[in-house]
Amino acid sequence: MKKFALDGRDMAYQDVGTGPVIVFGHSYLWDSAMWAPQVEALSQHYRCIVPELWAHGQSDFAPNSTRSLTDYAEQIVALMEHLEIETFSIVGLSVGGMWGTEVVSLIPQRVQSLVLMDTFVGLEPEVAHAKYFTMLDTISQLQAVPETLVDAVTPLFFAHNAAQDNPELVAKFRQSLLDLQGEQAVEVARIGRMVFGRRDQFEAIEKFALPVLIAAGQEDKPRPMLESYLMHDTITGSQLIQIPNAGHISNLEQAEFVTEMLTTFFARVYPSAI
Repeated sequence: MKKFALDGRDMAYQDVGTGPVIVFGHSYLWDSAMWAPQVEALSQHYRCIVPELWAHGQSDFAPNSTRSLTDYAEQIVALMEHLEIETFSIVGLSVGGMWGTEVVSLIPQRVQSLVLMDTFVGLEPEVAHAKYFTMLDTISQLQAVPETLVDAVTPLFFAHNAAQDNPELVAKFRQSLLDLQGEQAVEVARIGRMVFGRRDQFEAIEKFALPVLIAAGQEDKPRPMLESYLMHDTITGSQLIQIPNAGHISNLEQAEFVTEMLTTFFARVYPSAI
């Protein structure tokens, strides 16, 4: 894991492989290790950069200057400048797709392709917004995630039968929520408010003119397929793929399917890399 100092804080990131650059954005409440199956495969032909969201993984708490996902996108651009990377592609799952889309709007000439997985770049629907902000307030007040909330949140991330099909994956995530304590919990909740209080990017994505792949687990609960269809209808020329037997963390629930999907997509974007 490498570190990039920004506004007095360290952003942790992986930097694996050589070739055309792919930047991966992980889900809220996860870290860069989430992308391990895909990085292992794709780093054979590409340089994979996997930053960790502030207050996640080995990244420090967010700088005071970070108030929105737009601010975070600017910090990702700063990381690219630091690494002297001119052009790159983005694969973003959940919040990774939300800030990834912001990066495209900031520097459209430098982003060569975009993969949006299990994400939605419009406003958070009103009912979900209220529910999530209540959860975040509870976490901030208790400086922990109470077990009742852990039991409510954990199933949101996985397919219906995940507890039977991927028991280790589910158990590990559940434990990570229980382990979230003190100032770390408060800072993670602060990031959550940026995620669920994000701006509407639909007017921006109407103007996108780069290869875009949209993919989502067929059983994704927080980001149902309808949202992917809405983005697909808005982004001219985009491709839409439904990932079978997968929920929100589709790249781990169906790792081989997603790895093959990304391999095929990037072979078209970078035909000389293979």
